[in-house]
Amino acid sequence: MSRKSIVAGNWKMNKTATEATQLAQQLSYGYEDRFGALDVVICPPYTDLRSVQVTLGFDNSPYLLGAQDVYWQPEGAYTGAISTSMLADLGCRYCIVGHSERRRYFGESDADVGRKTAALAAAGIAPILCCGESLEQRTQGQTLAFVSGQLRAALSDISAQAAERLVVAYEPLWAIGTGQSATPEQAEEVCLAIRAEVAALYGPDFAEAVRILYGGSLNPGNAGEFCTQPDIDGGLVGAASLDALTFLELVRAFS
Repeated sequence: MSRKSIVAGNWKMNKTATEATQLAQQLSYGYEDRFGALDVVICPPYTDLRSVQVTLGFDNSPYLLGAQDVYWQPEGAYTGAISTSMLADLGCRYCIVGHSERRRYFGESDADVGRKTAALAAAGIAPILCCGESLEQRTQGQTLAFVSGQLRAALSDISAQAAERLVVAYEPLWAIGTGQSATPEQAEEVCLAIRAEVAALYGPDFAEAVRILYGGSLNPGNAGEFCTQPDIDGGLVGAASLDALTFLELVRAFS
């Protein structure tokens, strides 16, 4: 089965509304027809979502809008939280959940990630579910068991129908923001294990269709090595998404 590649730019806690508008304009001007062969997703901070939405709409740009996180409750007294309906109202088609920085700095558990994934699925927003191991876990040979466990814990209460739009992103913690990436062979081994775990949960046909991304110090210089791996369907990009020329070059590598 041929899977449509996806490249998602995670801006993290960067860019004011004005800066976000400028970057979105630069990306729109740099769009190439061949990018239509894949989904290119832009994930700005919450405060920039409306600015980027308006900019992309004004430019009639084919880029897709995504968010960096969500809360699972539909509404209520949850100060600082953002619901799926708020994201949907802004045209968000994707949302990152379970990023290692959310787990590490904000104490998110696998159960929290599962609730968020379920809420997004119910709202028709595609979850980009992140998983990945620490350097210690890798050196101790625990990578495959740990990543598979994260996936099982997050998806245990989600049906195949609800998980239809699921995207999984493998991001080894030791490669995020460090300049050190996994080798393409290391990433492929884990992405293959992720596909096997998805098959165990939902069946082989579902697993063959699900898109699996690699993230962790991706840049234009190494992206081409990852996109040739059979179980890697694109990238979740951090720092390289903050500069238009760099991000466009990286998207070219996957298109």
